[in-house]
Amino acid sequence: MTESAPLTRRTLVQIGGVSAAGAGVLLLAACTPEGSGASSGDGSGNGGSATVALSSIPVGGAVSAQLGSTPIVVSQPSAGSVVAFSAVCTHQGCTVAPQGKEFDCPCHGSRFDAATGDVINGPASTPLTKLKTAVSGDKVTVTPT
Repeated sequence: MTESAPLTRRTLVQIGGVSAAGAGVLLLAACTPEGSGASSGDGSGNGGSATVALSSIPVGGAVSAQLGSTPIVVSQPSAGSVVAFSAVCTHQGCTVAPQGKEFDCPCHGSRFDAATGDVINGPASTPLTKLKTAVSGDKVTVTPT
């Protein structure tokens, strides 16, 4: 009988056994903070939509939220202008966190622009995945692209 090693995020990335869309769900299940309260998804884990109160997003800042079971970040670069991105770091799949006008990855130090999702500092070399947003009154709805 052989012993098997635990399945880690790194192993999943290396074997490439998940699709890009499903990777965030599988790779980040253990990294997602519980009870962030910034948004609510449809609970199905299949993407659906998330809602965030516009008033909870600081102008020039961002909040963490969930789109189904996938972590996202929603920012308001200027008053009334809202953008959202997958919070899955494009380097090795860790969850980025809002830090003022940028998103920082705690694993390897990648930094992303909160207004564009572009890489400010590596090792990540590709931007965060942009999501669709719609603002209606104080309600921001985020959906996959």
